[in-house]
Order: sequence, then structure tokens, then C-alpha cells
Amino acid sequence: MEESVDTSAEGSEGLVCAVKDYERQFDHVELDTLQVSEAEMEEAETLVSDELKDALRLAHANIETFHAAQRFESKKVETQPGVVCWQKAVPIEKVGLYIPGGTAPLFSTVLMLATPARIAGCKEIVPCSPPNKEGKLNPAILVAARIAGVSRIFKAGGVQAIGAMAYGTESVPKVSKIFGPGNQFVVAAKQAVSLRDVAIDMPAGPSEVAVVADKTSNPVFVAADLLSQAEHGVDSQVVLISDSEQMIEQVQAEVERQVKLLPRFAMAESSLSNSLFILVHDKDEAIDITNEYAPEHLILAVNDYVEMAERVVNAGSVFLGRYSCESAGDYASGTNHTLPTNGYAKAYSGVSLDSFIRKITFQELTEEGIRNIGRAVEVMAENEQLNAHKNAMTLRMKSV
Repeated sequence: MEESVDTSAEGSEGLVCAVKDYERQFDHVELDTLQVSEAEMEEAETLVSDELKDALRLAHANIETFHAAQRFESKKVETQPGVVCWQKAVPIEKVGLYIPGGTAPLFSTVLMLATPARIAGCKEIVPCSPPNKEGKLNPAILVAARIAGVSRIFKAGGVQAIGAMAYGTESVPKVSKIFGPGNQFVVAAKQAVSLRDVAIDMPAGPSEVAVVADKTSNPVFVAADLLSQAEHGVDSQVVLISDSEQMIEQVQAEVERQVKLLPRFAMAESSLSNSLFILVHDKDEAIDITNEYAPEHLILAVNDYVEMAERVVNAGSVFLGRYSCESAGDYASGTNHTLPTNGYAKAYSGVSLDSFIRKITFQELTEEGIRNIGRAVEVMAENEQLNAHKNAMTLRMKSV
């Protein structure tokens, strides 16, 4: 027998209790309510520096500019005289945003997800993020939410947050689609609920970067780019691909020097144990490897990056030249940092404005249209042995 989820008032009360129980078990916090209070939102404003607020506003403005330019413009197409077809973009009404906050409070993800959701016109935007042991969210997450135009945010992390958004609780609304990156457990939960209960943006799990370097690359920059990814988590992966053995040796030395300076030294060290430095014969082999790997982030730190970029077919987001560090895309250039991982860039795009809308098709046929395509419809329906389909057109053809 299939399991079912009770979405009645009693069921919702049970779900909120389950979320609190899991928060107690996994985040080690006792929560009276899941929703962040207005007092907590106001307190956050006093705890975040003006410098960080200015940085958040700049990043938000760039993200808004880039995503607003993606607005869909509908146009009517006459496929035959008397047959007109078109599409209409409609926002997803309720969306859930998972904001990681365990090992690092990713307030930037609030901007990356809430900004296009608001531009798209989603009526209800439901962010969830794990609280600390005092039962509070990082104040920068709350300030970023306000800047992005979000009025409500909830204290829930991990699989319990995904469950809350997928099924709804007394306070957390049930949504139609869940967005946001997370650890392997969050990804597994998103995939589980997507089987029948709610849509998801993509499988976006542990982070990864591939850097392609040549003899002209700056080894200091390359090492810094690798480490910026390695510090995300112990299961992050970094890959260096180069046709220069000397460059690989220089980057290795630079990584060993820079990693010791990081506050998240242990995490970065652990991540580096999962990572690869690959010596290739030439740049043709380098690009073949990157296209097969399909990395979440791809940095082309080579002299001829424009030419190489033309050959990229599988990647989440691409960074061109020595000055285009992944950090820019993660925060403030304007592109979205919610991207497919684990090779899913072969089939998925990163989050964009389109992620928050549905496109509904329309068609209108006149008497002339019936005369122009009616017989083709009859023939095709008859050959598929769908006679009711044929009859629906035949009756109209006889009337014109």
C-alpha cells in the first residue's frame, strides 16, 4: 500500500512537531516556533555592518539586472492561415528556498533564489534555513531576505526543511517547487519528494570546480580558486587540468602554502584529498575531459580562453580568463550560483528566471484554419487508431 501524507490541520500539526523533533536531534536546538519573528528581523539589521549591507545591495542589484533581462516575451505565430499559436509565461505560485547554514551561512543564496522568484512574480516565497543552537538564523541571512523582498523566513534545515516545504506545516506553507543547494542528505531528500509530491530545481549537491590552466596561468590565482571551492565542505571536489607539468607543480606548492592560512584549514584539507591534478597532452584533451566531467564551475585560466570557451558544452557556469574568479559568480557578478553538480550539467541548467515560471501554450483555429489542417489531423488520428480524436475534427470540418 502506498504511504500518504496527512495534510489536514491535525496532520500539519504533526508535521511541525516532527520538524521540531528533527531540529532538536540534528541541529541541537529547541524551537518554540519555526517562523522568524519581526523582532528578530529588526535585531538582525543592527547586527550586520553597513559595509556588508552595501555589498549585499550591490550584489542584489547585479543579480536583479541579469535576471530581469531574461524576461520572456510572448509572440503569436501563425503556423497556417487561420491557425495561431503562442505561449504565456506564468509564475509558479509557491516556491520553497533552501538556504544552507550549517558549516557556513550562505546568505548569498537568499539573493540568488529570492531575487528571480520575485521578478518572476511568485506569490509566495518560502525560505528555510537551519538555526544555530540559540535558535536564531545568521543575521546576514535575514538582512539579505529583506533586501531581496522576502517578508517571511523559517528556521528549519536539512531533510526536515525539505519535508516541511514539500508537505506543509501549521506555519510553513506547502510549495510547488523547491530550490537550493545542500549536502548529500538535502539532495537525497529533494530527490525523494520530487518523485510525486513537489518539483525541484535540480540535483545540486556537494560543490565542485574544474580549473584549466596552461603555462601562462598565474599559479597563485589558480591555487586560490581551487581552495575557494575546497573550503565549502569535506565532500567538495576540485580538479586542475593542465598541459604544463611545471604549472601543476607550481599550483601544488601554492595550494600547500595557502591552505595553511585558511580558518577552514581542516575542511579544505579533507576536500583536497578527494581532488585531482591532471596532466594532459594538449588543450584538446583538456576540453574533452572538462566536457565529460561537466563541472558545476569551470574556470578557463588560459591565454586563449575565448577560443576554448566556444568548445565548452557541459558546465554549470564558466569563468573566463585570469581575473574571472568563481567567487565573483558566487556573490556579485549577477549570474546565479545555484548550479547542477555530479555531472548533471550534461542535462540541467543552473537556476534562472525560467526556473520560476511555467509556459502555457495556446492555440486558436478559425474556419480557415480547420480547412487548412483538418484533413491532416483526421489522417493522423485515424492511423493512430484514435477515432474519437478524428471525429472531433470531422464534425468541425463538416460545419465550415
